[in-house]
Amino acid sequence: MEKTEKIWFNGRLVDWDDAKVHVLTHTLHYGLGVFEGIRCYRTEDGRSALFRLEDHTERFFASAHIAQMKMPYSKEEINQAIVDTLRVNGLEEAYIRPIAFIGYGNMGLYPGDNPVDVVIAAWKWGAYLGEEGIKRGIRAKVSSFTRHHVNVAMTKAKIVGNYVNSILAKREVVSCGYDEAIMLDPDGFVSEGSGENIFIAKEGVLKTPPLTSVLRGITRDSVIEIAWDLGIEVVEERFTRDELYTADEAFFTGTAAEITPIREVDDRTIGKGKPGPITELIQKVFFDVIRGKNKQYKHWLRWI
Repeated sequence: MEKTEKIWFNGRLVDWDDAKVHVLTHTLHYGLGVFEGIRCYRTEDGRSALFRLEDHTERFFASAHIAQMKMPYSKEEINQAIVDTLRVNGLEEAYIRPIAFIGYGNMGLYPGDNPVDVVIAAWKWGAYLGEEGIKRGIRAKVSSFTRHHVNVAMTKAKIVGNYVNSILAKREVVSCGYDEAIMLDPDGFVSEGSGENIFIAKEGVLKTPPLTSVLRGITRDSVIEIAWDLGIEVVEERFTRDELYTADEAFFTGTAAEITPIREVDDRTIGKGKPGPITELIQKVFFDVIRGKNKQYKHWLRWI
């Protein structure tokens, strides 16, 4: 991670090295906190734009509501804080991480009236699964760890502690030489990656798991809209791992991963073992959008 100068911490811009919390911070021990991942891109005209900022902030607050955490700031204040953090650090392109967590006070599982702290950090971050992965596709493996059941963890919230499940899955497959994990839901159907949504294409139709036990990804939502506008049918439907093996194409979507093709799963080649025509078309439109080249989706950009 490339360190920047300032981090927004409870309404103040503080030096990066001074953004610290007490070791008895409640979320550090019990995992109840919420976060977002947002990207800012430099567009073709030299300006910078945040991709779907309002949608990310809406989900940030929805996650806090699910977690019964009362946010001490308004959505507008958070949006402005994100812009201020980018500006003070002179970042034209960045990954932005807002996080809200239960602070120092009572210990034990019930946090009582502990404060809710909010932090926003931003730094330069390239392709999450690698530039080569964006171009050629990555190798994935189905993890032995199952994705959350809807009544075990709140699957519609980006809750800090939920991601232990993702870390275990990611470590498992990386130790075996793969780039990313694919996780099955409690019924054995394909759910998502460790931190991404997943799509497959078969005979010209895109398919993605329904929003039962998966997070509603903002990039996922963008891809669905782009696909329909391109005349590509999209089906939100469960599918099995062997259906994934026999897909013509497959790709991950996410703020960090953007649109990353999957060329191999469990040592089985997907399609021709390289990004397929649907994946490449959606990639092209998506990257044109975030670079400000496609005016049809300009409402997704917040200029700074």
